[in-house]
Amino acid sequence: MGVASKRWKIGVIHNYRRGQHNLGPPVTIRKAEPADLQALGRLGALLVRTHYEFDSKRFLPPTKGIEDGYASFLGRMSESPDSCVFVAERDGAIVGYVFAALEPLSWKELRGPAGFIHDVIVAEEARRLGIGTKLMEAAIEWLRARHAPRVILSTAALNVAAQVLFRRLGFRDTMVEMTMELG
Repeated sequence: MGVASKRWKIGVIHNYRRGQHNLGPPVTIRKAEPADLQALGRLGALLVRTHYEFDSKRFLPPTKGIEDGYASFLGRMSESPDSCVFVAERDGAIVGYVFAALEPLSWKELRGPAGFIHDVIVAEEARRLGIGTKLMEAAIEWLRARHAPRVILSTAALNVAAQVLFRRLGFRDTMVEMTMELG
């Protein structure tokens, strides 16, 4: 069975906040399908709103139509052979996604070919259940199967929860983005 066709199941999901086991509905991690686009658009809009709240001068504002725009973007990305979008499905609902892609050598970024994790988001009501970890693991495995020599991602400076997750998975700090407003 190829990586793209695997479905990851989480039987017992640990709730880290309360230190208790949550025997709620199992979560399936799978490749996104066209029927998922509306949910992906809602989650993409949540990603935009979250980043805008972190720094309204740096990140795009959540404008009218952002759900449709993000759904269209992720739909195109999921059709590309060099990118993937995995979703987390729990009790029939899409509660998270990860978007990753293979990127070529970049002189601008002073790096060789790499896998990039561009987005990972989990709906607020499904956070702290291990879903973000499983989404990241699926994307990393997809990139590994395509011989990406490394995986790179970035995160908002104020997104401490994501940084904890990424470090726990083995990511290390390599760059610091700095921004100065000119207008």
